[in-house]
Amino acid sequence: MRALTKALVSATAVIGIAAGGLATAGTATAAPASAQQQAASAEVAPLAVVNLGLNTTRAKHWQCYLRDLGYRPGTIDGQLGTDSWKAAQRLFRALGYYDDSIDGIVGPNTITGLQRFLNYIGDYNGGNYNLAVDGVAGPATKDAFWDFNGPNFCA
Repeated sequence: MRALTKALVSATAVIGIAAGGLATAGTATAAPASAQQQAASAEVAPLAVVNLGLNTTRAKHWQCYLRDLGYRPGTIDGQLGTDSWKAAQRLFRALGYYDDSIDGIVGPNTITGLQRFLNYIGDYNGGNYNLAVDGVAGPATKDAFWDFNGPNFCA
């Protein structure tokens, strides 16, 4: 039955397209579009929150740190989403550690900015993270980010 339904839907779509428009295909072409939209949403969803190894409490500390410096990370919820990373990118740009677009995407340039920031703040606070500035969020970068967000900035 399922194979027959698939065959009929495919045949209807082909006939509709051949007849000169998607409108004649009716709902037969609507199903694949929905499936494509769902697949695109599934691909984007895992990228929506990037805590880089921080638990919710430490991610809140980072958000509060950004907020307290005036960089508007959005809701303090422990989920480092687009608003939090845009705030971080603005901070990194102000410090001269980031020269890409403020888009909230945690790519190599954002990680490079974070690594430069952590090296700076580590030296300043005696942490001496000495991270390789390579744009890769490896174990050393995640450990330094975890360590930096240990104090409670959400007082």
